[in-house]
Amino acid sequence: MTFQEIKELIIQESGAETVVAENLSGLQPILTIAKEKLPLVARLLWSNEKTYFDYLSCITAIDNPKTGTLEVVYNFYSIPYNHHFTLRVETSRGDENDLPKVPSLCEIYKTANWHEREAFDLFGIVFEGHPDLRRILLPADWEGYPLRKDYKEQEYYHGIKVAY
Repeated sequence: MTFQEIKELIIQESGAETVVAENLSGLQPILTIAKEKLPLVARLLWSNEKTYFDYLSCITAIDNPKTGTLEVVYNFYSIPYNHHFTLRVETSRGDENDLPKVPSLCEIYKTANWHEREAFDLFGIVFEGHPDLRRILLPADWEGYPLRKDYKEQEYYHGIKVAY
């Protein structure tokens, strides 16, 4: 299926309000959807026999401090059809007391477990419904989220100088 066919399928099955934007200018087109619709759309992409995106290859995030948003980018792959598809959702950046929230895809894709923990660890994005959301790369008591553009590393961690 083409990008446009997949987009039309998503609109047909989940409503026109699901699609927020599309970007066709890059190497791979990206469809931005409403974050509340993410589990519905992911389940559709996984279960529909026309798409069958059976593999969630990657989840990454992009920090946009100027707009006060974080983007979460999902790369899907269909092994039987050899198709790639990229989805994106936006959420507010929040702060240390109110971290941004995005629905988890762990119930649909097992690989989401690892990827969502990485995004939580490095960007502070809370994936609602994740079965074990905790840091995966940094110690549990690490301060802050290092891939945020306004991150300020702590000077010392347990008496060890962090900055070098």
